[in-house]
Amino acid sequence: MTFSLLLHDPDTGEFGAAIASSSPAVSARCLNLADGVGGVNSQNVTDPRLGGRILDEMASGKPAQSALDTVVAATDAASIAYRQLLVIDGSGDTAAHSGAEALGIFGARTETNAVAGGNMLKSIGVLDAFIDTALNSSGRIEHRLFEAFQAAFAAGGEAGPVHSAGLAVVSDAGWRVTDLRVDWAEDDPISELGELLDIWMPQREDYITRGLDPVASPSYGVPGDER
Repeated sequence: MTFSLLLHDPDTGEFGAAIASSSPAVSARCLNLADGVGGVNSQNVTDPRLGGRILDEMASGKPAQSALDTVVAATDAASIAYRQLLVIDGSGDTAAHSGAEALGIFGARTETNAVAGGNMLKSIGVLDAFIDTALNSSGRIEHRLFEAFQAAFAAGGEAGPVHSAGLAVVSDAGWRVTDLRVDWAEDDPISELGELLDIWMPQREDYITRGLDPVASPSYGVPGDER
């Protein structure tokens, strides 16, 4: 019911994730990112605890594959068979797990600096569109993620309708510097996400400044803000 991507930009050190699903609020349940550590997408009959556990293993120094293997081995076999996990570490190395009970057409593709996976896909080619577009695009990581999203969706996306989508990025600020979500849309959450991205990106750096240095932060430009 889900297709997603993790991307690392080695020039900026940023990590980003994009995800879409027929289920509601997919981004809130499935995306896990940490500054300098990497990211984990936990999907397909999701256990939201697994992403955090894998991030903890990578934070302790394990690379993506070892961190994934550790958590998979420590998880009940009957449970892990239903889970799909995508992992990227601080070096851009990637790993993936797709349990035998994953739904429909499912799979994952791992490359340096990018990993994509999905279940109940229209075709496995959706993952190729995701990865190839992300790795061959340029610009800010948010725009690369969204461009890849559009390519994956154009390649077929899920076999059924998509109702929720999200896009998140971490850098070195200590929080998600971008965290955009469409938790439910009847028709086209990808387009709604794009509209949010257009509003957000011109202001992204201002909100980082407001968090780190409020004295230097720009005016909000709203009634009542007299600065």
